[in-house]
Amino acid sequence: MSKRDYYDVLGVSRNTSAEEIKKAYRKLAIKFHPDKNPDDKSAEDKFKEAAEAYEILSNPEKKQRYDHYGHAGVGGASGGGGYGGGGMNMEDIFSQFGDIFGSGAGGGSPFESFFGGGQQSRSGRRVSKGTNLRIKVKLTLEEIANGTEKKIKVNKQIVCKTCDGSGAKDRSSVSTCNTCGGSGAVRRVTNTILGQMQTTSTCPTCNGSGSQITAKCGSCHGEGIVRGEETININIPAGVSDGMQLSMSGKGNAAPNGGIPGDLIILIEEIPHESLKREGNNVVYDLHVSIVDAALGYSAEVPTIDGKAKIKIEPGTQSGKLLRLKGKGIPEINSYHRGDEIIHVNIWTPKILSAEERNILEKLRDSPNFKPQPGKNDKSFFEKMKEYFE
Repeated sequence: MSKRDYYDVLGVSRNTSAEEIKKAYRKLAIKFHPDKNPDDKSAEDKFKEAAEAYEILSNPEKKQRYDHYGHAGVGGASGGGGYGGGGMNMEDIFSQFGDIFGSGAGGGSPFESFFGGGQQSRSGRRVSKGTNLRIKVKLTLEEIANGTEKKIKVNKQIVCKTCDGSGAKDRSSVSTCNTCGGSGAVRRVTNTILGQMQTTSTCPTCNGSGSQITAKCGSCHGEGIVRGEETININIPAGVSDGMQLSMSGKGNAAPNGGIPGDLIILIEEIPHESLKREGNNVVYDLHVSIVDAALGYSAEVPTIDGKAKIKIEPGTQSGKLLRLKGKGIPEINSYHRGDEIIHVNIWTPKILSAEERNILEKLRDSPNFKPQPGKNDKSFFEKMKEYFE
């Protein structure tokens, strides 16, 4: 099922300010929160959809890619790995609330008053997030035109297999934090001239995790992560361009103590084609034709992204003429439209002639048909290209 437009999900326009986007998300998050709509799968789906839309539109870099390329710009067109916001789970979503609702580290979220604190175990504790990872993927023009899947080995921080990310030597080495009682936060009440004021802060003993480790894992030394290698399948949609960035949520570096993994940022680099040049969604090929073939006409074979194609060179073809192979270019992301292949005809003149060839050409020199006859409206190649694409 295709994804809805993120702006439609939040009910905002494309020129809406960041603050208005945040307000729109807050309104939907409260309306469709799971605690307010128990056992309502439809409400839960809308809750997640709104969170995914906000995760993209609240990030200036992701928003720019989405505005230019749609869901494919943030990886929404492919399923591998959860591009953009598509791989968000409840931990990802509740980790946003500190920014959206201004909650403290230990459960001062308005959801506690709205819904009785049912999500405190998920949003109350401090959740760390791994750092983003950037890689570069080189693609041929054929791969860009048709889309491709790449298996990339990435060296990064991964979850420790010895302790399964807990950081503890064994289960008996983990206990509930005595300071915060497992909530990950401590509350302090102070008396002021306005009355008693309650403040919430991250527990200094467990650093917000809610638990204490008495014996650390020997492999990760209590961090829950180690340096390792992971093979990641990356689905590249057709039509990407050089310099474009895709994002795979949760495929970056693992976070300490079972936190949320960072994102994998994929930078696209286009490998130059040996004979075709890309111009937007079109490709251009320079065809060199001898003066004899240009005068008499012939059938030429030209390379395309998909193989070879035959074209007809009409008798009397002039240098600089542009021919078109419709639909032989690059597809447009999130669209059925595909560019064309533009063939630029160049008349090739031999530099070395035999005595017989020179004699023949000398005889033709004075023929009226071999005298240059420039038209009044002759235009340069660049002018023709400009008019063509307009």
